[in-house]
Amino acid sequence: MSAPHAITTEILETLSPQNRLCIERLRRHQPEEVDLSNYPRGKLAAVLVLLFEKAGELRVLLTTRSKSLRTHPGQVALPGGRVDATDADVFETAYREAHEEVGLPRGYPHVYTVCTLRPYISSAKLLVTPVVALLTNLSIMDSFVPSPGEVDRVFEHPLEAILDPSLVSKEKLAPKGSADWPYEDDLYNYSDIDLPWLGNSTYRMHRFRSTAFAIKGLTSDILIATAEIAYEKPPLYERYAPGQLQTFAPILRILEADYGVQHAVSGTSTPTPKVEVGVRSG
Repeated sequence: MSAPHAITTEILETLSPQNRLCIERLRRHQPEEVDLSNYPRGKLAAVLVLLFEKAGELRVLLTTRSKSLRTHPGQVALPGGRVDATDADVFETAYREAHEEVGLPRGYPHVYTVCTLRPYISSAKLLVTPVVALLTNLSIMDSFVPSPGEVDRVFEHPLEAILDPSLVSKEKLAPKGSADWPYEDDLYNYSDIDLPWLGNSTYRMHRFRSTAFAIKGLTSDILIATAEIAYEKPPLYERYAPGQLQTFAPILRILEADYGVQHAVSGTSTPTPKVEVGVRSG
């Protein structure tokens, strides 16, 4: 990741002091360095973590997947998808998918790329790179429209509530006991899952109540990481299960063995995606 370029003082001054600190921490974030250039391109994906300030609160844009989709129908997701052959990098993938899924204009001048996070693995064994961005003009959100056949709903969630689920109580949440939140817990629960295919490791499935379906799985993992960096504090619950892989290097080694991919992770490797963070989206 190249050194961060400053978002202008004028832009930062539009944010509350706390939210300004959150964005500055994210801009300084240095993700675990990996080289995915030899990994199967068809197994690479990216998502857009689009943050914005509303009523003094940092919030994130989310969608629910169409119930007609074959995989994860109706579930909460971040805008994103597989890297296309024509995509220059994961940044183009994330912004292209956000344009296709919700109508965020390509090259919109009020969206600034902030950072990337290390890749995450999906249940389909996709390596998903989160691209974190800041939206500074919220009027564009009035024009967001779910893409028919891909997205059923576009909604938002307070980012800090991912660390402290009680903060979501003020939202108009999905009814308890409904299909969107069928759990006995009021706002959050988890379960631990064995993953024999991932080195016999364990995975903690976090679930957060929202105004739509439960935020869980890959989406919850990415939002937890984003919030931990932004607020510089841990969640109020236990983040990892016993035996869970907490960094990307051992995950990639296991996948490389499966796919027979050469080359891997080192402390001096150069990450494949590069961006001048803090500049307008492309």
